[in-house]
Amino acid sequence: MTRVTHQPAPVIIGHRGASGYRPEHTRSAYELAFALGADLVEPDLVATRDGVLVLRHENEISGTTDVAAHPEFADRRTTKRIDGASLTGWFTEDFTWAELSTLRAVERLPKLRQASTAFDGREPILRLSDLLEIVDAASEKQGRALGVVAEIKHATYFDELGLPLDELADRDLRAFGAGDPGRLFVESFEQTVLESLRERGMPGRRVYLVEASGSPADLRARFGRKALSYSAHLTDAGLARLAASVDGVSIAKSLLVRTVDGVVTTTDLVTRIHEAGLAAYLWTLRPENSFLEPPLRRGRALAAHGDWMTEFQLVMRTGIDGVFADHPDLAVAARDAL
Repeated sequence: MTRVTHQPAPVIIGHRGASGYRPEHTRSAYELAFALGADLVEPDLVATRDGVLVLRHENEISGTTDVAAHPEFADRRTTKRIDGASLTGWFTEDFTWAELSTLRAVERLPKLRQASTAFDGREPILRLSDLLEIVDAASEKQGRALGVVAEIKHATYFDELGLPLDELADRDLRAFGAGDPGRLFVESFEQTVLESLRERGMPGRRVYLVEASGSPADLRARFGRKALSYSAHLTDAGLARLAASVDGVSIAKSLLVRTVDGVVTTTDLVTRIHEAGLAAYLWTLRPENSFLEPPLRRGRALAAHGDWMTEFQLVMRTGIDGVFADHPDLAVAARDAL
């Protein structure tokens, strides 16, 4: 039995594994994330035609797999409208798991992370069930309770296709969270699916993801232009409403970190989230100049690492409960140096 230990704050969440070093959502990315000190890892969940939950950033997979190099799947390329956006490519819901298992993963950001492209084509797509085995093995090896923050993607869209992600997630995650609910978090940009999981009694904690702009897809589907915006969810009244149905809020970094008169600073959002009785999380800490606030960039190369330590620690000093990081070792180093 894995020994349960207290996790230091903030918890470090390997964003799609150690996605700064390996193609995201691969076995090596997840195993490396735990080896580098991550407490949790974050898989993105989408579905196949036959109801298997697979780990991909999006259900459109041309940017993260070698599907375009498979002539047998050329006729699957199509254009769809996903959550209001028109996308052209190949989509997981048009494949069975047996078909998807023949594909290999590639680096999603090859210009920024050229070193990671050396691993292109080496590893297959994973199912959620595969990841849970990886987490259990790493927990046993390290003697501490490691876990997952499972993100449910495009729930309203998949529900309309007859692929209810709440049912599929409950099916695959319930046993994992039953022994130690602290190992399991489920997050989504759509509150509806989180509420459904609560009604199902699935163990673990529910976290509402918040974008810097726009409105949630589930609310747009129901209310059109009258849908409540993400920013409205972050008012004091909005946070109080969220506290009635979820355990935490995960915010885009731009909602917390700002540059004012040439000085990098933070807003009071974490404090207000805590005052509402909710845990606060942030996505995503990344060290490359491309993602850092302008005063913290070093040199002109977007792929070069800037003063990531200052930004990471600035975020952590707000009292944030957890951070998502593409490079878990750097986030651990920033936490340990506080």
